[in-house]
Amino acid sequence: MSNHAALAILEPAATRVRDPISGRSVWLADMIKDPSLDGDTLSFTLSAHPDHDAAALTRMEEALLRQIAAVGFDGQVRCDVRSPKPKPPTPPPLKKDPVPGMSGPGMQPHGGPLVLKDIPGVKHIVAVASGKGGVGKSTVATNLAIALRQLGHAVGLMDADIYGPSLPTMMNVQGRPLANAKKHIIPLEAYGIKVMSMGFLVPEQEAIIWRGPMVMGAVRQFLQQVEWGELDVLVIDLPPGTGDAQLTMIQTVPLSGAVVVTTPQKVATVDAVRGIEMFRKLEVPVLGVVENMSWMEMPDGSRAHPFGEGGGVSTAEQYNVRLLAQVPFDSRIRSGGDDGIPAATRGDGPGVPFMSVAAAVSQTLEIE
Repeated sequence: MSNHAALAILEPAATRVRDPISGRSVWLADMIKDPSLDGDTLSFTLSAHPDHDAAALTRMEEALLRQIAAVGFDGQVRCDVRSPKPKPPTPPPLKKDPVPGMSGPGMQPHGGPLVLKDIPGVKHIVAVASGKGGVGKSTVATNLAIALRQLGHAVGLMDADIYGPSLPTMMNVQGRPLANAKKHIIPLEAYGIKVMSMGFLVPEQEAIIWRGPMVMGAVRQFLQQVEWGELDVLVIDLPPGTGDAQLTMIQTVPLSGAVVVTTPQKVATVDAVRGIEMFRKLEVPVLGVVENMSWMEMPDGSRAHPFGEGGGVSTAEQYNVRLLAQVPFDSRIRSGGDDGIPAATRGDGPGVPFMSVAAAVSQTLEIE
């Protein structure tokens, strides 16, 4: 029997299967026990948590078998699922929130394991992400939300970019949210969309100098302690990269899918690939790629490509995902964001690409 050979197969497979209780992969949650490889038979134990129900265990076991096959192992697999005896409940510590809906000046989490759970009343959660900054991710998120609203859907828009919140400017909405009797934050509204952003809670000129746990706590509370109400879709503007905010999002709520934004240039597409890989490893569906700033329309009708050409197209082809739109470099889109009148409010001209993205997302998720 070979423990090391078994681990070489199980580690890449188990990191792609998510535990719904902890929000981590079953590998990082230390649920894979007793690995062995005897000839062409791979054996291991899936050590479950007392809170796992039968359906969750079945899903994890089936996902593990799929991922083991995906890494190239074609032998026999024996998975023994074991559940430990339930532990007696531990009473929660007595603690008061200094601010309604918050858990301290840094909005840190209350503690305890992450639990993957739905947001009450929200049917779909769509993350808009990018591998690097400066590609127009917030512009796409804002216009996607407005375009979905114009299709008749009930929409929310959450700004998870804690360090650089831009949605208050782009949506032309200011003010400080209130808390209701349940100590849940009541989001502000603009263009018929419920909006929540750190920009509503911190003065515009104030720098937000927070460490990772504080950012994670803020993101989690925006998800779980905001009164979103009944929404067909909640669009989340993620910060660029693959850091704490992104992982917290994926490990806290079930995402219906992700839209990845890039520009045509190689530097952007290389980073976009990292974002797609992150979502795929954590089994979040990638709804497609938006290539922003694809070209400039010249006075003679020709097109110039200041950021290169075809990067978004090749990325979509490489990962066999949909190219949702190629958005031109248009000053009306830029000025719309600066003035708080996003291009999608028009529904024509510079708003057309965003309407196409919204239609594709609505169709893929079957939003009624």
